Amino acid sequence: MTRNGEDTAPLRPPEVTELHLATEGPDRPATSAPVPPDPSHESVPGAPRLSHESVPGSPHLPHEPVPESPDLHHGSAPGQPDLPHDRSQAILEAAKEIGALLKRAGHPFALAGSVAVYAHGGSRYLQHDADFCVLPDDADTVVATLAEAGLAVRTPPEDWLLKTTCRGQNVDIIFALAHQPVTKDLLERAHVLPVDSVLMPVLSPTDLIHSLLSAFSEHYCDFGAVLPVARAVREKVDWDEVRAACGDQPMPAAFLFLLERLNVIDPQEGQP
Repeated sequence: MTRNGEDTAPLRPPEVTELHLATEGPDRPATSAPVPPDPSHESVPGAPRLSHESVPGSPHLPHEPVPESPDLHHGSAPGQPDLPHDRSQAILEAAKEIGALLKRAGHPFALAGSVAVYAHGGSRYLQHDADFCVLPDDADTVVATLAEAGLAVRTPPEDWLLKTTCRGQNVDIIFALAHQPVTKDLLERAHVLPVDSVLMPVLSPTDLIHSLLSAFSEHYCDFGAVLPVARAVREKVDWDEVRAACGDQPMPAAFLFLLERLNVIDPQEGQP
């Protein structure tokens, strides 16, 4: 209603005419001719057809499964057996293979290091390498045995060991232990034990502890690494023999005193 009281019709919005594409308008009939392909989208003759999957760094489309990439860290070289994802198991596999090679060739040897501790009932947490003691005079024949098995042997600056790699793990072939050459007596005292299902000679617990303590010096004195080893094999070690062999040296004596204070071993007789 207006000011004068007259009724007026409500305003109607203007009609919107239907829009048509130019190709389908009333003046231009719809065409069905195909659009010619863009030459830039065609593949080069003889070249592989690329997609977003084959372009390095291209993102994957939504809802498209992402292919799993291979595990490069644990992958094996062509022609080599698959490596276990567990580092400790990989070291055990390497120790088993080297031990089996030395056994078949008839070389006197003994397993040492952390794998030997494991064989005697210690921790299975292995994160370094596998160690084998052999006689110095057998160095050349041991190298030949490893070479026949396809294992390359390296000569490090240290003149008391050789190095090789087996199943992706480092292996040390040691000629001197605790600053002393490996002897027949040392190897004869070894215990034949199963190392993850493979029987092989393993350094005796007493010789193993002796070698670890004798390695202590003013430049290397990691008691924390040897303490769990001593705890694991304490009932199998002749501690009097260890004291007689290296107890007069400052660092081994300090470690033995620590074991006594921690009640890992009994105090030496005649001492409070």
